[in-house]
Amino acid sequence: MQRAVSRDADWSVTTRTVPFEGNETWVRISTPLTPDPDALPVIVLHGGPGMAHNYLLPLERWAGSGRTVIHYDQIGCGNSSHLPEADPEYWTPALFVREFINLVDALGLVDYHVVGQSWGGMLAAEIAVTRPSGLRSIAICNSPASMELWVAGAARLRTELPDGMDEAMRRFEDAGETDAPEYLEYVDEFYRRHVCRTEPMPQEFVDSSAQMEAEPTVYHTMNGPNEFHVIGTLRNWSIVDRLPQIEVPTLVLAGEFDEATPETWAPFVEHIRDVRSVVLPGTSHCSHLEDPDLVLDTVGAFLADHD
Repeated sequence: MQRAVSRDADWSVTTRTVPFEGNETWVRISTPLTPDPDALPVIVLHGGPGMAHNYLLPLERWAGSGRTVIHYDQIGCGNSSHLPEADPEYWTPALFVREFINLVDALGLVDYHVVGQSWGGMLAAEIAVTRPSGLRSIAICNSPASMELWVAGAARLRTELPDGMDEAMRRFEDAGETDAPEYLEYVDEFYRRHVCRTEPMPQEFVDSSAQMEAEPTVYHTMNGPNEFHVIGTLRNWSIVDRLPQIEVPTLVLAGEFDEATPETWAPFVEHIRDVRSVVLPGTSHCSHLEDPDLVLDTVGAFLADHD
């Protein structure tokens, strides 16, 4: 089922659902009113896992230059089917790769780009190693190549917090009290420095966070209670040894103050054959919310180079 929900000056927006393994994936398609015949569609992969599409809506502005932009909520969050009773072992990267391939087939896409942010960039790499026939490029934004590297980078950043915060957080974590108000204050300080430096927090991020907090099954199962205390099923994830299998052109993007520290994304640059990397000054993990014009221009130029 498909329905029109809004119309911008330069593009129209429709939403629909796609059946997937007995459940439904919700999709949002921004179609330019004046399409560029040379511009391939781009599929945007959100982070979390479980953060939903909302905070990546600024990337919809590519539709204003003639490119179709496809957002979707991965299974388990947002407007897609929620499965709070699913076995924790259900939530694997392979599940989300299957969902992506199913979506591409349902939409009838022949050639397309993929842009993934945070977990979405990890998923983009997982998709690329399978070498789907229509994939023309991937942009890996603010993402690690392994969770071991991610946790090590976060641990280093935690030591740079005001005196005593890291030690106090460890006490709460050891006690299993990661919902304590004092602990959450320390989490907020880390987020202000390394997740999104824009204040007040952009509404798109607030909306994604609110839906995740209302039904946190995927995020808590795969990641953990927050960005740096990773105790979920992804804690041992790595794609480092599979990166040479990626054949499509790849952009690796990170922020100067990103919680995805340079050591976390270095393997992408070292092991992918056709790769370029860029660090955006003054931004952190949500570069696209902190400096949207710079991200739209940087990634947009990369996409245009590979249409």
